Amino acid sequence: MPERKTALITGSTSGIGLGIAEYFARQGANVILNGMGDAAEIEATRARLAQSCQVEVRYQGADMSKPEAIETMFAAVAGEFGGVDILVNNAGIQHVAPIDEFPVAKWDAVIAINLTAAFHTIRLALPHMKQKQWGRIVQIASAHALVASPYKSAYVAAKHGIAGLTKTVALEVAEQGITVNAICPGYVWTPLVEKQIPETARARGISEAEVIQNVLLAAQSTKQFVTVEQVAALAGFLAGGDAASITGAVIPLDGGWTAH
Repeated sequence: MPERKTALITGSTSGIGLGIAEYFARQGANVILNGMGDAAEIEATRARLAQSCQVEVRYQGADMSKPEAIETMFAAVAGEFGGVDILVNNAGIQHVAPIDEFPVAKWDAVIAINLTAAFHTIRLALPHMKQKQWGRIVQIASAHALVASPYKSAYVAAKHGIAGLTKTVALEVAEQGITVNAICPGYVWTPLVEKQIPETARARGISEAEVIQNVLLAAQSTKQFVTVEQVAALAGFLAGGDAASITGAVIPLDGGWTAH
């Protein structure tokens, strides 16, 4: 990066989001962490990144289901750094259940955090990006933005929505030096995936080992989980100069899952 950028990564206190935050910090960007977790652990992570990478690292604990909290977070970032140059929409939750048993509150929460939050972050990030005539928006979608799986109606609907949002915004800002792309990982070994294994086992009436081999990795031709580092590297590439002509792309990173 020729100049110091400011990168905001939602859902970045663990898993994929933290991996992406670490990547951008190592590249010399100021980083805004966001997410939930133990306050002492988050502060330790923030301090470690700031010291090891010699960049500014801040934590904003905005609840991504609340538009007013997202607005407050962006106002704070604008006050300190001028705005967000690189936005990575990664925050997500999951719930697994047959649709006729799917709790309405869970549906609302999954759509709010996985889809609607991205609308709010993008609309708040764009004025600064347009002013600078440069910006990078990377959506961490999922293979479920391209294909479906049973018992995940809210998640699949939200991720398909992210794919459409990505393409639409990319077209709107294509002449203003701003790119918008979505990464669609297959199963990555993260706390979110680990948590859904027992839920899926209960929903399907099978063992957790069978969930891993026969459900999670069944469609991934490599029979291996995607790594956090691989997702972070692709996000970093999309934020760089060599990817300036890539926009509106919905890119599988799924071990061959969607090639079937």
